[in-house]
Amino acid sequence: MPRYFVTLIVAVALFMETMDSTVIATSLPAIAADLHEDPIALKLALTSYLLSLAVFIPLSGWVADRFGARKVFRAAIVVFTLGSAACGFAQGLPDFVLFRILQGMGGAMMVPVGRLVILRTVPKSELISALAWLTIPALMGPVLGPPLGGFITTFFSWRWIFWINIPVGALGVYLATRYVADIREEGLPPLDVKGFILSGIGLAGLAFGFTTIGQGLLPPPLVLSLLAAGVIGCFLYVRHARTAPAPLLDLDLLKVDSFFASVVGGFLFRIGVGATPFLLPLFLQLGFGLTPLQSGMLTFAGAVGAIAMKATAAPIIRQFGFKRVLVVNAVISAAFIGATALFTAATPHIVILAVLLVGGFFKSLEFTSINSLAYADIDSKAMSRATSFASVAQQLSLSAGVAVGALILEVERMGRADPTVVAGDFPLAFVLVAVIAAGSAFIFAMLPKEAGASLSARSRQVAVERTPAEAPQA
Repeated sequence: MPRYFVTLIVAVALFMETMDSTVIATSLPAIAADLHEDPIALKLALTSYLLSLAVFIPLSGWVADRFGARKVFRAAIVVFTLGSAACGFAQGLPDFVLFRILQGMGGAMMVPVGRLVILRTVPKSELISALAWLTIPALMGPVLGPPLGGFITTFFSWRWIFWINIPVGALGVYLATRYVADIREEGLPPLDVKGFILSGIGLAGLAFGFTTIGQGLLPPPLVLSLLAAGVIGCFLYVRHARTAPAPLLDLDLLKVDSFFASVVGGFLFRIGVGATPFLLPLFLQLGFGLTPLQSGMLTFAGAVGAIAMKATAAPIIRQFGFKRVLVVNAVISAAFIGATALFTAATPHIVILAVLLVGGFFKSLEFTSINSLAYADIDSKAMSRATSFASVAQQLSLSAGVAVGALILEVERMGRADPTVVAGDFPLAFVLVAVIAAGSAFIFAMLPKEAGASLSARSRQVAVERTPAEAPQA
């Protein structure tokens, strides 16, 4: 019972973190008006959260091993909650930016360390089901965020968007104290300070650059400069990691076939999935004239499909194996993303609901398979480095998805007398991001036939297999 309760605690923390940004996006005009700031400037302040994530996520694994997973997870919830509460009291742009950075520091530690706790306490034979819980909040957050943000802003105040995290955070601290094991590694090498600086510059440049592409937030030369700085920083980090005795982000993990496929194939797949929460509400609202609440009620179907997947993911993967599920389901999921391009103002809402519902099921199944496969062949001692690496890749891929979607819309309206985004601008965007997501199938096709067998095989050996962290309990 406590083991599955830990999974639920981490899932709730992930939901709180993923929903936060999407809730704020809906309320941006009200926040800007109240703070007497330009909405464009305020959008740049919101990206400071992503900047903080990019810088501090690589540090999460080492910090958890050094100070203990429970202490770090609990402290991360506290930092995130305090930053959230402080944002509700912000009186201007400078302090709002500062408090969002504080929130990002908490979020950067909260989710990767929570995932690490699950990986080190759940038996491998039950890992697929456990990680399936974590795909649900990741998909529900962007779906529930817009209607919830609109409701709170309309009937209360935008400040309550941040203050509602206070009781959730307090409950999280209590539950983490009671149920989360304080796992740590012995004989930890010193912190890779040079690697932290280089990865921070590289990842922050890429994340910030991706987020601002095509959205008119920064001048194009500045965006290109950010991306260039990110590429240079990452290049220098790769050179450093090849010779460092204990690099912060261990590139040798990519030599593991299952981890490589999960990171690289997952990156491509998440571009399509990351673009959808950005494109779909705009499509329904700007293209079809729906209100934010109507749009949110339609897109909620994707979250329902994700929940339905939870109980079926493990049996499906055990029946067909990781490779077959990942390859076939990547194409199916991409087809549902592309099918959105066929929506018109005359499309019955029941049809839209059906497409989003079924599509949510398949996308969630793919997420579960990708996340589970990443750790199938990773040694327990390398698990913290693997969670940091995978979390960085996930964050960058979702930012890249928004960038690709925004860039396509920008190209579509380029050269027109009226630059207003119209319904006809969206179909090409959905088709292209769907093609990118489907491209992940080629990466997954290179997997060995028995990839992830330690998690998916239906043998007695797998049924009794445990992670190294559970050996003392057995």
